Amino acid sequence: MVEADRKRPRRERKENADRRRRQLLDAACRSILAHGLAKTTLATVASEAELSQGVAAFYFKSKLGLLTEALRDLYQRYEDHWTASLERAGDEPAEKIRALIKADFHPDACGPDVLPLWYAFWGELRFQLQYDEVAEHFETRRRETLRVIWNELLPDDEVTSPDQMAEWMETLTDGYWQRLHLAPQGLSRKQAEQAAWGCLVRLVPELLGDTA
Repeated sequence: MVEADRKRPRRERKENADRRRRQLLDAACRSILAHGLAKTTLATVASEAELSQGVAAFYFKSKLGLLTEALRDLYQRYEDHWTASLERAGDEPAEKIRALIKADFHPDACGPDVLPLWYAFWGELRFQLQYDEVAEHFETRRRETLRVIWNELLPDDEVTSPDQMAEWMETLTDGYWQRLHLAPQGLSRKQAEQAAWGCLVRLVPELLGDTA
């Protein structure tokens, strides 16, 4: 199968490779949801993708390589999601913060097929350096984006720093994501969004209170 691909034109080979990588990354997520992270292997992923284990090994070399790329893809999809929300928001910093809160509680960010993936990987960050490096790469960009927006909102605030507000905002999201993951029957995504937003409005009512 792989040998046949080598005989195709370069563009077609790349399209086939991209398609197979996408198949395998999506299959890795399904395998984690079905079997858990520890029991996900190249074999379970290949089975989910309806490809041979040899094809999975060809593209990702090892289970760790495959799962590291699955985590990178999860973060990339999240980053694409919240940056797209920012682009659709207005120019006012308060509108950007509101857009980010809405994005964080959208199904694409924390739906029932997504939250278990986050927590599966986060439980392994301290044991797998590769996972930790992927997380830090994306989370650093996210923190810097939040810091810049909060700095626009609080340029001269001597009490609450933009860094502190960015940290609080992320802590709210993390906390409500955890509740949604552990006890989804007691909290909806919409309720979590409203609660997180309500907390930020209480912290800076003069800046966020009029934002819908």
